Amino acid sequence: MAVYWLTEALPLAATALLPALLFPLFGIMKSSQVAGVYFKDFHLLLIGVICLATSIEKWGLHRRIALRLVTLVGVNPGWLMLGFMNSCAFLSMWVQNTSAVAMVMPIVEAIIQQILNAEGEGEQRQRTMTGTSNLGLELEECCFSSMLRVIVLLEGEPLSQSQFSERLKQVSFKKIPREHMMCKGLCLSITYSSSIGGIATLPGTSPNLIFSEYIHQFYPECTSVNFGNWIVLCLPISIIALLLSWIWLHWMFIGSDFRVLFRPSGERSESETATARVIEEDYNTLGPMSPQEVVTAFIFILMVALWVFRDPGFMPGWASIFLPEYAGYISDATVALLLGLVFFIMPAHKPSADKHEAMISWKEFQACMPWEVALLVGGGFALAEGTQVSGLSSWVANLLSPLGSLPIIATVTIACVLVTSVTELASNAATITIFLPILAPLAEAIHVNPLYVLIPTTLCTSFAFLLPSSNPSNAIVFAYGHLTTTDMVKAGIGVNVISVLAVLLAVTTWGIPLFDLNTYPDWAPTPSTSGVF
Repeated sequence: MAVYWLTEALPLAATALLPALLFPLFGIMKSSQVAGVYFKDFHLLLIGVICLATSIEKWGLHRRIALRLVTLVGVNPGWLMLGFMNSCAFLSMWVQNTSAVAMVMPIVEAIIQQILNAEGEGEQRQRTMTGTSNLGLELEECCFSSMLRVIVLLEGEPLSQSQFSERLKQVSFKKIPREHMMCKGLCLSITYSSSIGGIATLPGTSPNLIFSEYIHQFYPECTSVNFGNWIVLCLPISIIALLLSWIWLHWMFIGSDFRVLFRPSGERSESETATARVIEEDYNTLGPMSPQEVVTAFIFILMVALWVFRDPGFMPGWASIFLPEYAGYISDATVALLLGLVFFIMPAHKPSADKHEAMISWKEFQACMPWEVALLVGGGFALAEGTQVSGLSSWVANLLSPLGSLPIIATVTIACVLVTSVTELASNAATITIFLPILAPLAEAIHVNPLYVLIPTTLCTSFAFLLPSSNPSNAIVFAYGHLTTTDMVKAGIGVNVISVLAVLLAVTTWGIPLFDLNTYPDWAPTPSTSGVF
């Protein structure tokens, strides 16, 4: 199944059905047992979240949020990039990364077209002479005078005609105006920020949800993995990675002179003026918030509040206060499903004799629901259950037990680098599904808290930044035609390094007391009872 998922020899969802066929045939599990593993609490949570995302997209709340966040930071290219990164990251915390990118990219594309149309030759020459371009990475103009200026600025000394010709042979320049470089940076910032923002919440990405369900299935007594603890750990990771990635992309595609970010607001270029006009016009066309947007926003805020305070960890949650005799009965999926069903019941307009329209319809929900992911995750759960029942996970853990001689941070780093490399070639959900049944027994074998290994590797599974095919978000921005694969690889390497280091920093600092990572927990089996030794 790992080979099929990596090569996509069969559709991902079709491969996920193999345990239902093969486990009964080989006497590993009964067919009824396998079927029961395919549908879990995860699927109910996913359904509720997609109901919310459907309403957000249908009534245009995503455009209002994105445009509002962008207007708060301004239209300077650097601030504009940061504004769109914030918008996309925030949306990705609550809806699928692919949906967030699909929502934001049309706005970005409209601004890109204005930038390309508004910037004149005089503006380009002015920026070249003022040194605001990163001349080590881009070329303003291809005429001899501009090339000579570039070489002089790089070498720090004047060159003769012959010296210039010789130097030119050693350096490969691309005829890409600064504005095109800025557009590349904007496109990449959208897809990267969607993945970085998605890790901040449990429902933000499929790997997070798969990990959460895996913990609840195989470590049912572990209560520390909840919405509150997860956002306390991962929101700072997202913020750190987002800011450092913004600095990296700014340096690569806009320039190394960050002083331009703090120039007076009155000194706008032609492209900045055009951009401001486009954003203002788009925002004004939205008009005041419609009743449907208000209802969607209210349910969204209510859902988040109920998630956070259901079992926050630092205080009694509302579930234990109102239903103390049924502790553990209510999960995040219960909240998501309850409020998700409200969208099908609540009317979108005032009662009318002609028709009744709900906030969302089933057809609209189906268009947004990622059924392939739901089936893929079910197959992953079945595969994980099969590895436990057959004893394969214990056998693999025994083979990997020599890693216990390494420092735990070295083991975690190796695991993070490994999954980050594999997720560039396979889907995020498939990658985490492959590694969870391997890494969890490994942690047990070396007597380390399983969360110490599983949390960072789960987060790193979302860091697929190198190739257009690495995840659907990359493919969407690549399809707009502003990027090459080389652009994505060069920028993605830096963002990968930044994101992995941010995860390792969090897990080795505030993550330790939050999840008690330095202690082998009572809810995990000891090596003597797990059959490893």
